Amino acid sequence: MHIHILGICGTFMGGLAVLAKEAGHTVTGCDANVYPPMSTQLQAQGIELIEGFGPEQIALQPDLYVIGNVVSRGNPLMEEILNRGLPYTSGPQWIGEHILRHRWVLAVAGTHGKTTTTAMLAWILEDAGYAPGFLIGGVPVNFGVSARLNGKPAQPSDFFVIEADEYDTAFFDKRSKFLHYHAKTAILNNLEYDHADIFPDLAAIEKQFHHLVRTVPGIGRLIVNANQASLGRVIKSGCWSELEYFTNAANAPAGAHWVLQDYADGRFDVAFDGQQLGTVAWDLSGEHNRLNALAAIAAARHVGIEPAQAIASLSRFKNVKRRMELRGVAAGVSVYDDFAHHPTAIATTLAGLRQKLTGSGDHGRILAVLEPRSNTMKLGAMKQALAGSLGTADLVFGYGAGSGKTQLEWDLGAALAALGAKAGAWSDLDLMVQAIVKAARSGDHIVVMSNGGFGGIHQKLLTALSP
Repeated sequence: MHIHILGICGTFMGGLAVLAKEAGHTVTGCDANVYPPMSTQLQAQGIELIEGFGPEQIALQPDLYVIGNVVSRGNPLMEEILNRGLPYTSGPQWIGEHILRHRWVLAVAGTHGKTTTTAMLAWILEDAGYAPGFLIGGVPVNFGVSARLNGKPAQPSDFFVIEADEYDTAFFDKRSKFLHYHAKTAILNNLEYDHADIFPDLAAIEKQFHHLVRTVPGIGRLIVNANQASLGRVIKSGCWSELEYFTNAANAPAGAHWVLQDYADGRFDVAFDGQQLGTVAWDLSGEHNRLNALAAIAAARHVGIEPAQAIASLSRFKNVKRRMELRGVAAGVSVYDDFAHHPTAIATTLAGLRQKLTGSGDHGRILAVLEPRSNTMKLGAMKQALAGSLGTADLVFGYGAGSGKTQLEWDLGAALAALGAKAGAWSDLDLMVQAIVKAARSGDHIVVMSNGGFGGIHQKLLTALSP
C-alpha cells in the first residue's frame, strides 16, 4: 500500500511513517515545515518529503491519505482530497487498524509523564528480552529512536508500547487519539485540565478517559494513580477490567496496591500489597519520575515481567531527550533542556532538580527560563498558576511578553509579577539571553522549559557564556 501522510513532520506522524515503512508500505509525506531533525530521520528511512500542502500532490496517486491533526479545513491538499472523494483516514485510526491489531497493546495515558513512562515501560520490556514495538512522543536515550515496529528480527513480539494522547484525532474525528489503540494494559498516570483549545473543562477530558476505560477488555488491566480525584471519578463511572492502584507512601489511600516506600533522590523502594520487592537506584530526580517508574513496573508485571527484573532494568534507564537533558556547561553554568510546559510539570521539574541538588550538597541557584507556547498557555488558561509553579526557582525569565510571533493573548509580565524582582518577561529572545548571561554565575543551573525549539536558546546561552 502507498500512503501519503499530511503533517508528517510531527512527532506522532513521523513515528507512524517509520512504522509504516518497516511494515512494508510505500510512504511519502508532506508538511508546512520540513526541516531537521525529523526531515533527516525520515529521509534516512527512504521516505520522500514534500514541502507544503499543494494540491498537485494528488498526482502521487497513493492508495490512502493519512491525515494528521495539524490539518484543518481550508488546507489546499485536504480540500482537493475531499473534492475528488479520495480515500483518507486519521493517523491514530491507521495505526490502530494496521499496526496494533492482534498485538498486546500497552498504552500510557495522562496529562503529565506520558513520554517518560512509555519510554520506561518499553525499556523494561526490551531489557527483559520481550523486544517490543513502540511509538513514543520523544527519543529515549536507551533506543535512540522514537518508534519501531518490532525488536530484533529474530525476536518477533506481540507487545507494543504506545504513548496514548488525549488530544483529538483529526478535524473529522474529535475523539481522543487513545480510543483507537484498544489497549489491553493501560496506565492512567494522572489527569488535570489541559488542551484548552479543544476541551472546555476537566469534565470533558474525564469523559474521554472513561471512553478509554470502556475499551479495555475484561482480561485487561488498568494501572491507576490513586492520588488523583479526577481518575477516581473516571473509574467510578464504570470499570470492567482488572484494576491496580499506585501511589506514594505519604498519600497512600486504603486499597493502594503499589506504593513508593523509603524514597530519596536517586533511589526508592517498591512495595506491592505491603510486601517490599526491591530498590530502584538510578540517575533520575523527582517524585513525578518515581511515580512514573512505579506505574511502569506495575504494567510490566501484567505481561509477565517480575518486579525484580523491572527494578533492575530501571537502574539502566537513561531517560528521554529533552527531559532534564544537560545540554552543556559553560563558565561553570549548567544548561538543561526540559519539555515542561504545564504548571504542574514546571513545578515538579524544578522541585526534582532542587531535591537532587540539595541531596548532593550542591547549593547552586536555579534559573528558570520558560517559553509558554502550548495552545493552553497561549490562551491563558493556566496563567494564574504560572507564578506558583516557578516559585522554587531563584530567578525566572519568561519569553512571550507582547504580541507577534510569541502569540500570547495575555500579559506574561503581569502573571509573573507575584514573584517580585526575581522574575521578568521579554519579547526579544536575544535581549533575554543577554539578561540571563549577565545574571548567571558559576555554579548556577539554567533550566530551559518549552515544548518547542525555543529559537535555539540552549546553544545561544552556552555560546554567550563561553569565555
